[in-house]
Amino acid sequence: MDGATSAPAVDAMPTKINLKRVEMPKQPPKERRWNFQEVALGYTGDEAKTEADRCLQCKKPKCVEGCPVGVEIPHFIKSLREGDMPEATRSLKEKNCLPGVCGRVCPQEVQCESRCVMGKKGQPVAIGRLERYVADWELSQEEKPQQKALQSTGKRVAIVGSGPAGLTCASELARMGHKVVIFEALHEAGGVLVYGIPEFRLPKSIVKAEVDYVKSLGSDLKLDSVVGRQVQVKELLADGFDAVFLGIGAGAPRFMGLPGENLNGIYSANEYLTRINLMKAYKFPDYDTPIRKGKKVAVVGGGNVAMDAARCSMRLGADEVHVVYRRSEAEMPARLEEIENAKEEGIIFDFLTNPIKFLGDKNGTVRAAVCVRMELGEPDENGRRRPVVKKDSEFSMDVDTVVIAVGTIPNPLIPSTTPELKVTKWGTLAVDEKGRTAMDGVWAGGDITTGGATVISAMGAGKVAAKDMDEWLRAKGKKST
Repeated sequence: MDGATSAPAVDAMPTKINLKRVEMPKQPPKERRWNFQEVALGYTGDEAKTEADRCLQCKKPKCVEGCPVGVEIPHFIKSLREGDMPEATRSLKEKNCLPGVCGRVCPQEVQCESRCVMGKKGQPVAIGRLERYVADWELSQEEKPQQKALQSTGKRVAIVGSGPAGLTCASELARMGHKVVIFEALHEAGGVLVYGIPEFRLPKSIVKAEVDYVKSLGSDLKLDSVVGRQVQVKELLADGFDAVFLGIGAGAPRFMGLPGENLNGIYSANEYLTRINLMKAYKFPDYDTPIRKGKKVAVVGGGNVAMDAARCSMRLGADEVHVVYRRSEAEMPARLEEIENAKEEGIIFDFLTNPIKFLGDKNGTVRAAVCVRMELGEPDENGRRRPVVKKDSEFSMDVDTVVIAVGTIPNPLIPSTTPELKVTKWGTLAVDEKGRTAMDGVWAGGDITTGGATVISAMGAGKVAAKDMDEWLRAKGKKST
């Protein structure tokens, strides 16, 4: 990794403030649209030094307030700037067990970086890029800084799900001295990090390394273990576990309920991305999971998942990929960086457009999406202008593959098999501000409680739950035998 093996010593504070951030090198669009290698290439040592020099080391850092897991941002940047990379790593990982992941996919622009004082006069410090640099530096080292765990408490905790919430909760509890066992239903750990986010945004080697780190803290990992089917939550509590954390995500697909939506060639984004990412369909036949490689693809939706699906379609060899979104570009929930990357790679955006039905050929395969044009009306309850159908605007779009990326719904397996848990009208698990469910000894966090959200918000929920679980275990939990 270029520049990631050393960090030059630097002055404690910059002598001149630079209002413009250091841009991160990327693969050229004409090259990357044909491969699944990581797009963003990361800072070199000199680039990281220059960017770290921009940090003002505020006495009351607002950036920390914007971080859901409370990373001491000025301290790790100061350590990086002073050339003390082991301390930068220790400081970062004290609060964040997945810095390599967060440095790549966390929406820093609306969290820590949005609070940065530098943003008032120029561009905020590129906190996420510096976080990635520190994480990648550590991965390049043969000997890695070690995190200290407290003395064993003798308590056992079951973590259900190895996504961001589960991994964070597991790492926190393990460092507090509890014995942790993580149950993962799939054959690889990482949850949405491995089945949902493409290799070109988040290499699976990074996920594996950070899962291994969580395991190194004292967590056991059991793959192919489906809680709710092979074993019930009540059985975990009866089988020697003192507490349970449910981080099972919102991985079930949501469809639009349109005529023709069951035609061949129409995927949910969940299936489409899982086939590509976790099951490596893009390497077929080296990997034995096939996927339809459409020539004219429509991806319905405007979030990060839609961007991922569209960019994957391009890399699979599509001649034309459309993102069909019912609102305007200003309302798109996807990260600006991902929208820009998609545009650079040749993705076509059909804003203020919405499908109303799909047409098939004689073999039952999709051949067209019938759409209507939209216009923005009055704001809805969330303040976003509501899309309204334009009169007489119906038209047909020729397609041979469609990906529906309009959100997800919570995984229903555990709620349906555990009546002691309370479920909201949206299908999410009901929890209090500490992550406690209605079932004694059971906590939950992440997408299963909020619906589809960000990696870092799920991590924050895992951390909040772990703190409360630790206090509960020490005060009330029964000591395991």
